[in-house]
Amino acid sequence: MGQSSNLIEQRRLKAEELRNLGIDPYPYSYTVENYSAEIKNDHAERQDFAEKQFPVKVAGRIMSMRGHGKVGFTHIRDSTGEIQLYVRKDRVENYDDVYKRLDVGDIIGVEGWIFRTRTEELTIHVEKLTLLSKALRPLPEKWHGLKDIETRYRQRYVDLIANPEVRKAFLTRTKIVQTIRKFLDDRGFVEVETPVLQPLYGGANGMPFITHHKTLDMNLYLRISDELYLKRLIVGGLSDKVYEISKDFRNEGIDKTHSPEFTMLELYQAYSDYDDMMRLSEEIFSHTAQEIHGSMVITYQGQEIDLTPPWTRIPMLDAIRDAMKMDIGSMSREEMLKIATERNLLDSESEDAPNIQGELSRGKLINLFFDEYVEKTLIQPTLITNYPIEISPLAKKKRGDESLTERFEIFINGSEMGNAFSELNDPVDQRERLAYQAKQREAGDEEAQVMDEDYIRALEYGMPPTGGLGMGIDRLAMLLTDMPSLRDVILFPPMRPEDGR
Repeated sequence: MGQSSNLIEQRRLKAEELRNLGIDPYPYSYTVENYSAEIKNDHAERQDFAEKQFPVKVAGRIMSMRGHGKVGFTHIRDSTGEIQLYVRKDRVENYDDVYKRLDVGDIIGVEGWIFRTRTEELTIHVEKLTLLSKALRPLPEKWHGLKDIETRYRQRYVDLIANPEVRKAFLTRTKIVQTIRKFLDDRGFVEVETPVLQPLYGGANGMPFITHHKTLDMNLYLRISDELYLKRLIVGGLSDKVYEISKDFRNEGIDKTHSPEFTMLELYQAYSDYDDMMRLSEEIFSHTAQEIHGSMVITYQGQEIDLTPPWTRIPMLDAIRDAMKMDIGSMSREEMLKIATERNLLDSESEDAPNIQGELSRGKLINLFFDEYVEKTLIQPTLITNYPIEISPLAKKKRGDESLTERFEIFINGSEMGNAFSELNDPVDQRERLAYQAKQREAGDEEAQVMDEDYIRALEYGMPPTGGLGMGIDRLAMLLTDMPSLRDVILFPPMRPEDGR
């Protein structure tokens, strides 16, 4: 701590010395005309350079400095990469005043011309140097390839400086979102915005964050989903196809695949069902992978994954039967409860105990077996279909079996990546389902959905047959950037305060 304070003080003194020389260590602007990647691409094959033949003007952060006396070599990094600078005292008028007061981490602008050194490195021969920002804090010791996880997540700005692959991952995430947006726009979907602050939360199972509006003197909730508002737009006929890429919030734990703040793609298409959503899901994933990697076959954490459609489709009960070697679907709730008890799946003392709240319905038991025996085995893209009605309050009943619904979830590498339905548009049925959810809440299920009378009223005006799909953008970004945790693809993930309280 003491050494760091001394270094900060030394840099403060340098900044003050510059001011005393009439040099502002924090000027207002600088005109950048060239970037490192562009320079390297333009001159990749050129070996011979005449003096001042190719003038350039660049800016960037100093990443390394070496050399003594009258000559120095410096590497700077801009938004496209790194390039070397060659600085000679007799060619730069403010060498003594500015260059000798520079440190690694400072941001500078330089003008000069291109040449190659004896080691064949493309380099800028500096003629004019401008300090653009004096960095008072030194980069952490051994910052090259900074590894400390807490520091990386808490001080993402340092992580981006120290780890170029991190910056690349976040730029890839941006491209993923741009690709999905263009894909949907090209297919006639209309992008919309719905409320983040909601008087009722719904559209998913989850606990909300609660806030209070002073003027209206009422509680509001950060949305856990934008589903019900988007379906209101289908009712109103804004478009037959709508989507939103939005932040959702759920007051839940944090692990490698969960964050209380996360980004979702939600879309709804009128006159469609869950079969249409299956095809659309496959297209979105495979098209995005092709755009990002130039292939539908990718590698995630050493595992090759083939996103080429069509994907495997398995009814939930069939997947459980194959994994457990018993036909759960033909069993009563009591028989399933006996098996779950015998296998200690309901042991609340266990670290791996499931979070089952409220009445332990037949549907919840089926889902419990799926979570325990199937989910982690689904490495290649798989669509698990036909979920129990008790855990699918917004999905239409399955044609031919009203104990199930026309719902599927997307699984890749043992993780759920999306959820989709043939959307329930019968207002009478919907009211009954939400009433059942209300009973679940009374029985202790804090994540059960709430009754939304206005949504029921919207359905009573008539919603066409509709297919809906929700996809986690963060998990997709993890997959396509080969990152092991959500916190590696969220720029500023939630963290405890530094004092630990």
